[in-house]
Amino acid sequence: MTDKLSNAQIAWRAAQDIENDAYVNLGIGFPEMVAKFQPPGRQAIFHTENGILNFGESPAAGEEDWDLINAGKKAVTLKPGAAFFNHADSFAMVRGGHLDVAILGAYEVAENGDLANWSTGPKGVPAVGGAMDLVHGAKRVAVITDHVTKDGRPKLVKNCSLPLTGVGCVTRVYTSLAVIDIENGHFVLREKLPSLTIEQLQAVTGGELLVPGPIADLVAPEVS
Repeated sequence: MTDKLSNAQIAWRAAQDIENDAYVNLGIGFPEMVAKFQPPGRQAIFHTENGILNFGESPAAGEEDWDLINAGKKAVTLKPGAAFFNHADSFAMVRGGHLDVAILGAYEVAENGDLANWSTGPKGVPAVGGAMDLVHGAKRVAVITDHVTKDGRPKLVKNCSLPLTGVGCVTRVYTSLAVIDIENGHFVLREKLPSLTIEQLQAVTGGELLVPGPIADLVAPEVS
């Protein structure tokens, strides 16, 4: 399937749903891109597990301060009022329900909201890490991901086959083909690429797609 959103466009779409002044944690890697696309007049307060609140954009090349990094070890800048704290306090914020949104990547998302975003395979990692805390501490958990794997298998599935990060935790998925909510154990289609029929989308989705009514077009500007 050649017609799909780029990673940057998926991140842009997810950013449009972040409320002004929301406290937000972005997963390591692809989800970090969401911070680039805050809508005009709206600004989230970003949190990183290693102990910064209200960090800003990446510095220009050559201007990095490597004492200022996010959880993905990428250099960041600070915004007025930024705060530093230790790892224990950072996870107390997460576990105490002080984050409005967590946006993570995924290997698999099940129709009941289960999330698998780590693996012990050949290129896996030794443990689930802070994502386990994020998915049950944040008030809202969203996933950004390609709709299928590199070999064309669905990433939205009936049941996860990989080790779980969290149970019943995901409420919305932004993919390269669609925006899908998870409600009452079902995938509920909200937006899709206008070039894609519902039947074509269902063919690359591992669980049943519920279509509650008219489906909005999923459109995004050319961003990078």
